[in-house]
Amino acid sequence: MSLAEWIATALGIACVALAARRSIWTFPTAIVSVALLGLVVFRARLYSDALLQLFFAAANLYGWLNWRRAQARTGDVPVRSLDTRARAAWVIGITLCWLAWGSAMHRLTDAALPWWDAGIAAASVAAQLLMARRAIENWWLWIAVDLASVPLYLAKGLYPFAALYLIYLALAVWGLIDWRRALGSGWRMVPA
Repeated sequence: MSLAEWIATALGIACVALAARRSIWTFPTAIVSVALLGLVVFRARLYSDALLQLFFAAANLYGWLNWRRAQARTGDVPVRSLDTRARAAWVIGITLCWLAWGSAMHRLTDAALPWWDAGIAAASVAAQLLMARRAIENWWLWIAVDLASVPLYLAKGLYPFAALYLIYLALAVWGLIDWRRALGSGWRMVPA
């Protein structure tokens, strides 16, 4: 395992733990982690995953600003839940993105596992955007992403990353539990 993989792994664990606790420090930690992770997965020819890391850098900047605004208003980072219609829209969007991106990766690149990788990428994009918007549903998507990523990384021989995603899975469950508690009396459904 390279130094970049070790650092990305440590920062990735810290980032998800900080997100589970609703700490704004999740974002700068994530930006460094995804930059390093992007280099590693690009070298493994997981191009969807590599492009995903570029998106994560931008989405983490967006999330950082959004959480700072929310924190400035309330002193805390409030959590919310999507309504049924918004959930359905997100599922449809994820599915369409998966099919489009998987087809492009299959036809236009030498990607190792284009459909699997694209499905994980599409769900990860949605999960990151939902986290930036403070929607609890992000954790359900991260759980699905983690469950799909472990066998992908095992298939590519990236054993440390497979182990990392097992840790992410545990942290995502923790995040879901903690954010459900945070909803408490402030729980509200939002359309997007």
